[in-house]
Amino acid sequence: MKRRVRHGGDDADVDMTPMLDIVFIMLIFFIVTATFLDETGIDLTQPPPPPDSDLNPPTKSAITVYVDGKNRCSVDGRGAECDRVALAVEGIMADKPGANIILRIHEEADNLHLVGLKDKFDDREWTSKIEIIKG
Repeated sequence: MKRRVRHGGDDADVDMTPMLDIVFIMLIFFIVTATFLDETGIDLTQPPPPPDSDLNPPTKSAITVYVDGKNRCSVDGRGAECDRVALAVEGIMADKPGANIILRIHEEADNLHLVGLKDKFDDREWTSKIEIIKG
């Protein structure tokens, strides 16, 4: 019995065309759907030093409004009715023009006072900072 021997007849070719089509379609899809962000950096240059003539610049004073845990208001340590806090602050602002307002609220005070006072300060375009005191 003789065996047949094949020489070089089994060439298994894989058609790569469909795979290349899929790769190019995916590449186009990702390029089209990509979003490019324009991120801005932080300017880290230091400001120039102040002139020697202004070594002690005038500091802005602050007006402290405090609402305690029992919903009592005070302006710079003086008791005031919560409805009249804006008027008291306005009187102090005549003596301290451009002063900032520090609004200190006790943790147990009603939020109504916080919102009401903040709205009154914002209506008059006064700069205010809110500080909530725990205790």
